[in-house]
Amino acid sequence: MGAGAGAMRITGYRSHGVAAAVALVNAVTSAGGDASQEALQRLLRENEFFWREFEARDAEEFRRWGATLRPFFEAASIEDAMRLLNELMLEVPMHPHLAVHEPHGLHMHYAPPSSRLPHRFRATTLMNLAELVVEHGLSRTGVCAADGCDRVYADTSRAGRRRFCSETCANRTNVAAFRARHRPEPEF
Repeated sequence: MGAGAGAMRITGYRSHGVAAAVALVNAVTSAGGDASQEALQRLLRENEFFWREFEARDAEEFRRWGATLRPFFEAASIEDAMRLLNELMLEVPMHPHLAVHEPHGLHMHYAPPSSRLPHRFRATTLMNLAELVVEHGLSRTGVCAADGCDRVYADTSRAGRRRFCSETCANRTNVAAFRARHRPEPEF
């Protein structure tokens, strides 16, 4: 088999689970995050989860899950990340099965079909993060490299070179580095 043959691609439906995990962690645990019921529903809608099934009582479950996932993005080693993900996979009951519905077509669901939305979200985000780690280790996840930013990121792009939570943080950091390099030397 050639290089990369048979490698899993974290795209489409799976990347929505990864992006949803990042968005939830940032909403719940980052300075300036918005973990209101409306923001959580928007996060679900933007990541193509069944957001209309969201009930007011679900908000606290989503907030707890965001706080639970943050240590994964802060993991200093693959062993730490694996330990956390394995512990969570033992706690979150899963029943993988195939499903077909729009807009995703044929894909995997990980929670029992009768599960409520928070449980399906936990199972999906957990498995999608595990798939990302299996394929890329920790090279594509972390806390934003910009000074003063505590937001997390996960890079599902082909290149996989991301170190920032957003283009805004990347640009701000790059401009500051450029200015520092071109600052005139002080004269004494």
